Amino acid sequence: MTGELVTERHGAVLIMRLNRPDARNALNAALIDAIGRTVTGAENDPQIRAIVLTAAGDRIFCSGMDLREFASGGGAIGSPEGMAGFNRLLQGELTVPVVGAANGTAVGGGLELLLGCDVIVAAETAKFGLPEVKRGLYPAGGGTAIGTRIPLAVALEMTMTGNPVEARRAYELGLVNAVTPPEQVLDAALGLAESIAENAPLGLAAVKELVRLGVTDPARAARRNKELQRSVFSSEDAKEGAAAFMERRKPVWKGR
Repeated sequence: MTGELVTERHGAVLIMRLNRPDARNALNAALIDAIGRTVTGAENDPQIRAIVLTAAGDRIFCSGMDLREFASGGGAIGSPEGMAGFNRLLQGELTVPVVGAANGTAVGGGLELLLGCDVIVAAETAKFGLPEVKRGLYPAGGGTAIGTRIPLAVALEMTMTGNPVEARRAYELGLVNAVTPPEQVLDAALGLAESIAENAPLGLAAVKELVRLGVTDPARAARRNKELQRSVFSSEDAKEGAAAFMERRKPVWKGR
């Protein structure tokens, strides 16, 4: 973790805060590396059951790639370990659930970060866009998969015009799960993450993987469902869930 990323714990939830407000929380190599290393650490920590991803400031969640660093030839690339974790986040492959708390506008790589989250809470003042074509680029960090979250025609419009949509429109399209006043975004996201974190970690990892695959690769989803059903349904947590239900008590999950 570096100064570019600040973390704090709330019980079983890890809050990650992008911390480059003077640079519109743009993604430079140091921030990307910190994000990747932190999410990898969270996956390996059995005490962390959910992540909330938010940012410093009250206007911008993330403006995307740090174009100053890119233009200088530095490139926004972290260490191999950091990049591995960062890419898994972008692709929605983390086993731990991730809640995006968009305190402000997210464009380019900033929106791609949110697309890697499982659910998103947005400030009513936020906007969301993929303007890469306006800069001679395209959203190569996962933005082209936005059609798995919203109607194809709208996804094509957003990516080909580069024009953003406002928070209410994003909610109507299903891009975000909730819209709140800016000062309530983090609390709403944290509440959602805590609700998720109460559930069995093996079951959460399974549904996260299978629901995403059901949209992008149904055949693989069917194969993985058979594999996961064997392991999850025979786990200690499955037995604990049944016992807790019969005994009318809160289950104690072990993640195995």
